[in-house]
This record gives sequence, structure tokens and C-alpha cells, in this order.
Amino acid sequence: MSITATEIVLPGKVEPEGLETRERSVPNPGKGQVLVRMEATGVSFAEQQMRRGKYYDQPAFPFVPGYDMVGTVEATGTDVDPALVGRRVAALTKIGAWSTHMVLDANTVVPVPEGVDAADAETVVVNGITAWQMLHRSARVRAGQTILVLGANGGVGSTLVQLARAAGIRVIGTASPRHHDKVAALGAIPLDYRADNLTEQVRALAPNGVDAVFDHVGGAGIVDSFRLLAPGGALVSYGTAATRDQEGSSRLPVLKLFGRLLVWNVLPNRRRASFFNIWTGVRNAEKFHARLRQDLTEVFTLLADGTLRPQVAARIPLADAAKAMRLAESGTVTGKVVLVP
Repeated sequence: MSITATEIVLPGKVEPEGLETRERSVPNPGKGQVLVRMEATGVSFAEQQMRRGKYYDQPAFPFVPGYDMVGTVEATGTDVDPALVGRRVAALTKIGAWSTHMVLDANTVVPVPEGVDAADAETVVVNGITAWQMLHRSARVRAGQTILVLGANGGVGSTLVQLARAAGIRVIGTASPRHHDKVAALGAIPLDYRADNLTEQVRALAPNGVDAVFDHVGGAGIVDSFRLLAPGGALVSYGTAATRDQEGSSRLPVLKLFGRLLVWNVLPNRRRASFFNIWTGVRNAEKFHARLRQDLTEVFTLLADGTLRPQVAARIPLADAAKAMRLAESGTVTGKVVLVP
């Protein structure tokens, strides 16, 4: 078998138009591996940071970005069930998914339910795992409680709102006013993230504080997020969007955030603060993938039965990755920009 893959390369710190296209020969899958033909991949905040050289642990340039993907298994290596051929699967890759074909370890792919569209499934891979694990594993929010979701119109935010509502949790979500109708349709109470009295508005809706805040912004505003917590509440920080366009070290903003969260946890304030990253918390690779498979299967089940509505902002050909990244970075869309072959 001889397969030629077309892939998008991030050559260095470039504007989206600086992305490059190349072709390469894809090896046959080896022992324990599968060859997957990509049907959908996405533009997440990670890729936006990577092109600026700002993602915390990104590889050296040049490399192929692409945090996750959905595709069809075209071939299997030895020690892999050949019945997988023709099956639609999803994978969390961190890098490499902006390619028409990938060879992956078979134990890292998760079956996509029959009848679920590839682009729809793509919107809940990294976003779905992130939202599910933050809600149920990190914050451990219960039915009847109230949470605050910053950026409720984004890929993770819109998924988080829906998962919380499905679990009987009340949601307050921040977004630009142009997205308020969509945020409300997802089941959240929308508030303008730019309002000078935002904290007062949240307090009016939750006088005793909220039970959890999910904050992808970081920066100085993280203090307000922590102060809005009710006793026993949890702050889950999962990004530093506030420093996206700042020059300098990619690690310093994250380390500063870590330090602040650590201090809050050691103070006697009856509140918890943590930084969420999919890749941390499980030291054993086998356990990591088992947990990932379990959580993503839960999310896919909700997607398949209609409880979770996919938020596809746009479907754009892989060859137009620059256009897709511009759109994702514009702040004008709800959901996730998806790349298709």
C-alpha cells in the first residue's frame, strides 16, 4: 500500500497565511497501529497559540498542527482487529491531525457511533473531553448547583453549557452580546463579558456565589473568578487567552497562573482552584487512554441521542487552513471551526 498524505505545516511564528502545504508518503501501519483517513479535524485555541509560539509545551518548528481528528480506518497492522477497517473513529493527537492521513496506535482511537456525522463528532473530541472532565472530574458539580462559564459561545464553552444543563446544573455564561441568543438557546443565562458590572450581575443571579467557575481567560480577571465562588466552590482554569497576543515567554503566564492557584489552595478559604489539562493527572499511559475512551464514549452517547447539539461554526477545506484559522481567531463565531479534506 502506498499512500500520499497532504498536510498543513506550521513553519514558525507566522500569520495564518504563512501556513504551508506539503505532501509526504505515509508508512503502512505497524504492529498495534491503524491507518486513518481524516474526515474532520478542527481549529482550537491550542493551534492559535502554537502559531505564535505560545503554547506551553509545543514542539519545535516546523510541525503539523492538529489537536484532534475524526476519520475512517483504512488499514490495520498486526495485532489489531481487522474488523476496524471501515469504522469511523476519533483520536486526540495534540499535533499532526491537519493531514489527510495518519498512522495511530489502535488503543488511542475511540469508535464514533453509527450515523454521527464526522464534523459533528469532531466538535466534541477535545472540546467534549475537556468539558466533561472539568465538569465531572475536576469541579465535581452536582445537579441543582450553579456554575459560571466564561466564553460560553466558544468550542469548549458551548459544549460545557450543554453537558451541565443535561446534568441538571444551572449555567450563567459570558459572551459578546451578538452571541447571547445562541448562548440562551443552549440553556445558559447570557451576560456580556465586557460589562463593567459583570461581577455584580453574577452576584445578583447567585447571591451566595457560584459553585464553580470555568475560566479560559486567565490574566488579572482570574481574581474575580475566584471571588465569585461560593464556600466549597471550585475554580477550574484551563487557559490564558488574556495573554494570547503578548510577546515574551510562552511559559511565564502559565507559571504565574499556577503560582496564584497554588496560593489560593493553601489559604484557609474553603474554596478550590486548579488548572485543567487533559494530559495531566494520569501518569500511566494505559490508564490515560482508558479514561479518555470512557469519557469520550459518554460524550458521544449524548451526541448520538440528541442531548448534545454539535456546534459547527464552519466547515472549511484543509487547503484553506489559513482562512479557517482567521475565522476561529475572529471571535465572531459560536462553536468550532472544522477542517475537512
